[in-house]
Amino acid sequence: MKKFLAALSLVVFSTLSIPFAANAAFKPEYKMSVNIAEITPQGKAADWFVKEVKRRTDGKVNIKIYWNGQLMSGKATNELLLMRKNVGDFSISSFINWAPQFPAGNLFLLPWFITGKTDKYRALDAVEAGSAGKMLESKIDKMNLKVLSWGEQGLRELTNNKRPITSPADMKDLKIRVVGSPLFLEIFKALGANPMNISWAEALTALQQNTVDGQENPYSIYIPNKIYEFQKYLTEWSYNVDPLIYVVHKDVWNTFPKDVQRIIEETAVKAGQYNKALARLGLDNGESEKWLKANNLYPANKDLSAINQRAFVESKGVKVTKLTPEQAKEFADIVKPVREKWIPKVGKDLVDAANKDMSKIK
Repeated sequence: MKKFLAALSLVVFSTLSIPFAANAAFKPEYKMSVNIAEITPQGKAADWFVKEVKRRTDGKVNIKIYWNGQLMSGKATNELLLMRKNVGDFSISSFINWAPQFPAGNLFLLPWFITGKTDKYRALDAVEAGSAGKMLESKIDKMNLKVLSWGEQGLRELTNNKRPITSPADMKDLKIRVVGSPLFLEIFKALGANPMNISWAEALTALQQNTVDGQENPYSIYIPNKIYEFQKYLTEWSYNVDPLIYVVHKDVWNTFPKDVQRIIEETAVKAGQYNKALARLGLDNGESEKWLKANNLYPANKDLSAINQRAFVESKGVKVTKLTPEQAKEFADIVKPVREKWIPKVGKDLVDAANKDMSKIK
């Protein structure tokens, strides 16, 4: 990540007016699909992106964000289909939601594959910036969609309202809400839990009413949705990771002049890193804090929930259990058959490329 941040810092964002092509035809408004809320780290970066694009294009590119899956009628797994049909011009998408139609995206969701590395964030950055990331971008390009940059929801952790979880035995019979993915269902069944596929629109009510015992999500979802108020046990097991991609439909992209394309792409890259830094703040080795401060994007109000997510939930009475490498390995060993089963579905060539990308981490 350090090399990535250093390279990104060299990007110069012009504040001068740009002489856009006179014959360019701009729509009055471009739609952006997101399945997140404005108050999340991802949402804050999305809001920054659209405002910065509008500023740098002198108002020519006016993007409207449709928060919380509004363009998808609340059904996140429809997003890829709707984007391919150009219902949305832009999107900030999660591979979890695309997985039913895009199996290769499950690369990041293989349990303890990328996140099994000692430095999880560097491993993820290496895959995104490496040959595996390029392969994924190429596959997406063939669906008439262009990846502008990478963002992040974060490492997915486990919460519940029953007990601390330090071993697979603690998972027995816990009713855990998961997204509607066969991979997620298989992971939790292998660990002895009872996974339940519940839409996010219904999940918070189910958690509050104890219809289910727990859920899995990054801190960036757990905190803004105030799940800490009724889920008092959090296990940092980082069993997989949820990157985001900033995407534009190519038919829309091709209508932009080259200078506008350059502005949108540069802004998306910085927005993606802003997103990553906010999602990692207080959880990494301090690089995100340095980047945010260097780019004048550090949270101004010094809110503990923004600058130290773990400390914030502990201040709310949450028992945070951070698994040791040995404890995490016990979980990973149990789900190894699931991981191996899914490699052919993801694509062995893609998995091999990711392994090669991660092997370059020093």
